[in-house]
Amino acid sequence: MTRVQKIRIASFNVALDRSFPGALAAEINGAGSPQLHHIAAMVQQVRPDILLLNEFDHDGEAENSDHLAVFARRYLAAGEQGIEYPHHYLAPVNTGLAGPLALGGEPRPVLPQDGLGFGAFHGQYGFAILSRFPLDTGRLRSFRHFLWKSMPRARLPELHGSVFYPSSVLDFLPLSSKNHVDLPVCLPDGRVLHLLVSHPVPPIDEGPERRNSCRNHDELRLWHDYIRPGRGDYLVDDHGIRGGLEPDSGFVILGDLNADPLDGNGFREGIRSLLADPLLNQAVSRGRLQPSSRGACRLRPFEPRRGPARLWTHINGLRLDYVLPDAGLTALASGVLWPVPEQDPGGWFWRNNGRPARRGMGSDHRLVWVEVAL
Repeated sequence: MTRVQKIRIASFNVALDRSFPGALAAEINGAGSPQLHHIAAMVQQVRPDILLLNEFDHDGEAENSDHLAVFARRYLAAGEQGIEYPHHYLAPVNTGLAGPLALGGEPRPVLPQDGLGFGAFHGQYGFAILSRFPLDTGRLRSFRHFLWKSMPRARLPELHGSVFYPSSVLDFLPLSSKNHVDLPVCLPDGRVLHLLVSHPVPPIDEGPERRNSCRNHDELRLWHDYIRPGRGDYLVDDHGIRGGLEPDSGFVILGDLNADPLDGNGFREGIRSLLADPLLNQAVSRGRLQPSSRGACRLRPFEPRRGPARLWTHINGLRLDYVLPDAGLTALASGVLWPVPEQDPGGWFWRNNGRPARRGMGSDHRLVWVEVAL
């Protein structure tokens, strides 16, 4: 009998954000921390072939990826269960990058609130991709600089009937709070899979104008327009190339999308529309292969939220993290790494009082994975 060839793709918000620039790199290169070891052990347990790390601090422009390589070598590849990732990519981001004005139009921007993306320093909450297969960075497309106002029918926030942001701010404010990256990966069977990676702003810390909810909605819409033939014709990437994804391209949308289709603070129609698109594998996005866990159900006494608890990926009882393959990919299995307390002897996920463990033991998010056939 022929053995089915398969690959496993994962998204993990690892909560490796730190308070000042260079702190994470110093930690990885120095004495380390329990959190780094626990994160590595979680990755080793799931063993993805392609792994997105959200909230992985760096220098902002991603000019120095040494600490990512050290993390892969010293932590992920360590021990009997070590897994090697010979290919990696660190994405430039907008977080903590001040524009020429404050977002209210004042002359002096103040971080973190006036960054092009929220952040106390450039590169806070960045993201990285690790892969066992070659990454075709020469064909990479990114939309870090695409202006929010350039999206047709953009959901720009309003207050008292007027656009919330001054026109002087909209002239430089990008849509992407971090970055939107289309990174092709070369699979063992010769095909190319486009990794569509982002980490939209969370729809919190806002007033009646709902500026972050509006931005989150349109950050999701960017990918939805990108995969739809003809609908992304308005998009111009950071190299000046116009248009969306080439028709019939294989893709997977992945990241901490900060959007729950049933709960939370944001506008739910954006994530609902994306999940319902027939271009996505519906078994994974809305059907029997939606990534799930048994452990999340233990949150139910503390989080009286809507929707099935088994689908939650965050300790506040929300489905925020996604791996969404296209409809042409055959999904074989999926999951959320969230064991029940009885299967968590190290206390990485749970405290003795039944509440989730603190971020320092791992993360406030859970690793999400999907396995697809080649």
